[in-house]
Amino acid sequence: MSSGDEHETSGGYGGTGQTRTRLPQGDGGDIYGGARRGNRSSSRSLVTVVGVVVLLIAAIAFANRGGNDSSSNDTTVSGGSKPDATSTAASGTKPVTTKAGGIPSGFAHDQQGTESAATNYATVLVSADILKPARRTEIVRQVFVAEQQTALENSLDQAYSKEFLSKLGLDANGDASAGNTYVSRTVPIGTKVTSYSDTAATVEVWCTGLYGTAGTVSTNPVTSDWFTLTLHLRWADGDWKADSFSQKDGPAPVPGDNKASTADEMAKAVQEYGGFTYAR
Repeated sequence: MSSGDEHETSGGYGGTGQTRTRLPQGDGGDIYGGARRGNRSSSRSLVTVVGVVVLLIAAIAFANRGGNDSSSNDTTVSGGSKPDATSTAASGTKPVTTKAGGIPSGFAHDQQGTESAATNYATVLVSADILKPARRTEIVRQVFVAEQQTALENSLDQAYSKEFLSKLGLDANGDASAGNTYVSRTVPIGTKVTSYSDTAATVEVWCTGLYGTAGTVSTNPVTSDWFTLTLHLRWADGDWKADSFSQKDGPAPVPGDNKASTADEMAKAVQEYGGFTYAR
């Protein structure tokens, strides 16, 4: 799930965000069944466009208003723009074993710790849980530095209003109607540290993801997207926390010719296959 334009964390965000929607093609029956994914459709679902834009815009706007000078003294990582082939290879370091609010915590105070933190945070910042009021509060308080939390919670609560959730087919608690399953899951592909110091870091997380509603009467079917999240992290209270983040499209591979699953298969997969704790 991603916006069509990159939102800068220092100096506003340009353009209106849009998603590139790749809808299954075919006539009648299950909107997923027998369909094959083709090129990205030129048509946009109004609900999908609004959903993608609002998902991150409140958080980014708040970060812009608050400023972000935590990375002003960061040291650019040597070779950061051209990581070598082993940059995402397994390091042998075990993932963190502690969690707070269901989110991994206690990341190492080093460069690898920033990569693990950014990757785990990416999975929850673009997730179905962010639409649930109670869960959203937990996410914000675990992921972000303390001084950003209250204003960010207020901004996101306004963004994810009952009216907005209704457009996605969700109730006030962020739950889908009977027979439907709302999906928003992020899968990190790799990371790149572009700056690092003992107190602050900037990490890019390349992701793919699924988003939409799995259901036989859904008008917003589950589709996939590719995007990159840039997270500005700060060492605070003995852990890496997010100060701000931004999002842009791609890089995206050439679409495959995979047969789209039925709504029931998609909903079952989301319910049966759990997520991961990420580390290198």
